[in-house]
Amino acid sequence: MLVDLKQRTDSDEVKELLAYAVIDEPDALWRTSVEYGSKASLQLYGWEEEGLLVGLAGFEETEDGSLEIRHIAVLPENRGKGYARGIILELLAARNPRYLLAETEDEVAADFYRNLGFMVYSLGENPAGIEIFRCVYEVEEDEDEE
Repeated sequence: MLVDLKQRTDSDEVKELLAYAVIDEPDALWRTSVEYGSKASLQLYGWEEEGLLVGLAGFEETEDGSLEIRHIAVLPENRGKGYARGIILELLAARNPRYLLAETEDEVAADFYRNLGFMVYSLGENPAGIEIFRCVYEVEEDEDEE
């Protein structure tokens, strides 16, 4: 079940999941947690299974009606079970954005998005020589709405 985590950013279970998705640098986890708790444009949702928070996605709602995924994580012991896919599909259904966007430096993550129907574009390499990918999912309009 998808749950709003906006008011739970200080909980240990949310911080544990965010730690899997945040760059490993001093204060990054703390800054990210504070941002999700304080910025209205940032949303944080998680997937609970039998009372256990197994995954989360943090995203920003943009002025053009898009959702930009900033963080997504699943507990290591629950990876490969479809939770990240479920979170994204639930966000699409609940928020009905024009586009769903993500950026990643991880080729496995780029393949994950590609397998969900995202178009994946290379943005080139960052200064450290790591390739960055832009992932874009364009939501099709309902034929009934035409």
